Amino acid sequence: MKLSQFRFNLPKELIAEKPVRNRDEARMMVVHRDSGDVEHRVFKEFINYVDEGDVVVANNTKVFPALLDGEKEKTGAKIEVLLLRELNEEMCLWDVIVDPARKIRIGNKLYFGTNDALVAEVVDNTTSRGRTIRFLFDGPHSEFIKIVRSMGRTPLPDELRRLRDIEKKDAEDYQTIYAKVEGSTAAPIAGLHFSRELLKRMEIKDVLWKELTVHCGMGEFKNIRRGYHDDACSGERRDDTGQDIPL
Repeated sequence: MKLSQFRFNLPKELIAEKPVRNRDEARMMVVHRDSGDVEHRVFKEFINYVDEGDVVVANNTKVFPALLDGEKEKTGAKIEVLLLRELNEEMCLWDVIVDPARKIRIGNKLYFGTNDALVAEVVDNTTSRGRTIRFLFDGPHSEFIKIVRSMGRTPLPDELRRLRDIEKKDAEDYQTIYAKVEGSTAAPIAGLHFSRELLKRMEIKDVLWKELTVHCGMGEFKNIRRGYHDDACSGERRDDTGQDIPL
């Protein structure tokens, strides 16, 4: 497989800047396996493609406000830090993505919030944009998480962030209605279109609804590269033969 197979033009005018008013009125493409025919439908018609006894499995991961606005020590340069995964609760150690990352080096201190409510130190480089940081916080972990939630913003896909600013309503729009287990930095996109009305219609039709939890992590934000596989929903890396081009 070649990297060129993943290159395509995505016109900005075709990117929906905001979701439709009703979740289940988003467009849905249906591919018929027997004939290969393609139909363009609306997502609430999903009910027509499941029958009694069918099982629908959904990811109940919950996105937390993982995007922090901060400043670099001394220079005051503005930075964004995306919290990906907590490595050590006691030490407040996190894997993050920093933007811009070019001048964020090991030993730098980063300041967040009014009156520098949170301070972090860069302790390791993980990727070109990735860093490991340690928050210099002495209070209980519950208080730390409370502060993060109060100042953090909802991460949006890069395509949307290039078109508009993050809004308060995004915290609701980019969360599935069945999200329960907090820990994800990106929503499981397909699940965003399920509405409460659609779930009720599935229940009435005796379609079985099952949930699992898979947190989306670092793999969501990495570029396609040759020679290893990044699991988008766990952040884990697995070495391959070098022949596969992973997503």
